[in-house]
Amino acid sequence: MKIFSAPQIYQADKSTIEKQQISSDILMERAATQLFEWIHSRLRGTQVKIQLFCGIGNNGGDGMALARLLLEHDYSIKVYVVNYSDKRSEDFLLNLGRLKEQKLWPDFLNAESELPEISPDDIVVDAIFGIGLNRPPDACVGRLIQHINASRAFVLAVDIPSGLPSNGAPWNPSHVIQGSYVLSFQVPKLVFFLPGTGVYINQWELLDIGLDTEVLQKTETDFELIGRPEVLPMYRPRLKFSHKGTYGHSVIIGGSYGKIGAVQLASNACLTVGSGLVTAFVPKCGYDALQTAVPEVMVLTGSRDKSISGIEIPFEPTAVGIGMGIGMDDDTVAAFSAFLKEMKKPMVIDADGLNILAKYPEMLEDVPEFSILTPHPKELERLVGKWKDDFEKLEKTKAFSTKHNAIVVIKGAHTITVYKGKGYVNTTGNPGMATAGSGDVLTGTITGLMSQGYLPLQAAIFGVYLHGLAGDVCASKNGYEAVKASGIVEHIGSAYMELLRQPEAEKSDNT
Repeated sequence: MKIFSAPQIYQADKSTIEKQQISSDILMERAATQLFEWIHSRLRGTQVKIQLFCGIGNNGGDGMALARLLLEHDYSIKVYVVNYSDKRSEDFLLNLGRLKEQKLWPDFLNAESELPEISPDDIVVDAIFGIGLNRPPDACVGRLIQHINASRAFVLAVDIPSGLPSNGAPWNPSHVIQGSYVLSFQVPKLVFFLPGTGVYINQWELLDIGLDTEVLQKTETDFELIGRPEVLPMYRPRLKFSHKGTYGHSVIIGGSYGKIGAVQLASNACLTVGSGLVTAFVPKCGYDALQTAVPEVMVLTGSRDKSISGIEIPFEPTAVGIGMGIGMDDDTVAAFSAFLKEMKKPMVIDADGLNILAKYPEMLEDVPEFSILTPHPKELERLVGKWKDDFEKLEKTKAFSTKHNAIVVIKGAHTITVYKGKGYVNTTGNPGMATAGSGDVLTGTITGLMSQGYLPLQAAIFGVYLHGLAGDVCASKNGYEAVKASGIVEHIGSAYMELLRQPEAEKSDNT
């Protein structure tokens, strides 16, 4: 699913109005009707008090139109106009007039107005600002937002929480609506998925307001939201007359004294996701542990006992994952550098492999094109430099990806895979996956997919999705706190089954 920027959404609105030969207020009425249907289907006329706070632009117009529909269905409502400017949009004024025709006159809140009383039992509809917000809210509006947040009422935000810009970090974190639920029109917004802005959104849902399908399909966006519909076509089913050699021979390189478990997790994930053969390359101290813990994995060792000082693979691997637990000893760095010069195929680089690249950036020139780098935020900062907010972080990552022709997987709550100018935002995963070894499992997962013939970008996107889905299945059985990296590996098979499971609606259609 495409993630549109604010200018692209405005253009889609404009094109829809022109192609469908409708007025802008008709499009607004569609939006309000969808909002009303969502609320009405859940409340069914329950006499809870609904307080609507409407700005004076088109977001406020949506709120006004919604208020009229609620009034027509006998809901108990109170409407406020947040009067932060002398300018009004035409559609806001039109819907204000329609509401007055129903004998309801909103209260106007100005800088000197007292803050209205809000009960924790009320429902608050936030329709103050939309995606066009390009400056900090006035102080009086900021106080109102703080008042709403402190009320403990259920807050339903229209399209986007007020005070949250669609293309940057908030100017004042306390002047942003904390949305209990966000009802967003047609397409999701990037701010829903970034660490610094997603914290203002508890849950969100899309409402279809009938924007032109052709425009939505043809518009190229910088970001896409990756869910089951996007991932399922990537899946490569197994062939009946295949054998282990059909699915490649992966090599997982890493480990040092006390950190052999990282290689065990990555190797096990690599094998579990479907690599035909897996060989682990570790220092001598890891031999017995790996042979015992994962008997299906073959083991090669270097000459040293506690760290890797040279990497020699006596065959040509199909895919390589490297860096987990490898350490940063001088000899290890030299071995890593030599291996980069020797290896010509794309590889997956994680953990200390990334830290070595950050410390010795000249080595980046030797990283094979289309390689996949899987940093957590601090490792990414070492690679691309500090950033002021998530948007600058993404721009820096895009520039890094373009310069080195590499795929960068930014790990987090909504892991984002970046290749050159495009980002792919993942939808699976949960807080329980913030646990030691989870990243090692991801490296093994992506490596195992590459060994089966998935192209690097596909392997990264699919691997991130599958890894998160395995974590979700694990959490559903054990709870967030009990999710372990080894548990994620154990549920990779269930994640495949969940991905391939036919939805009930499709089953009904086929009967």
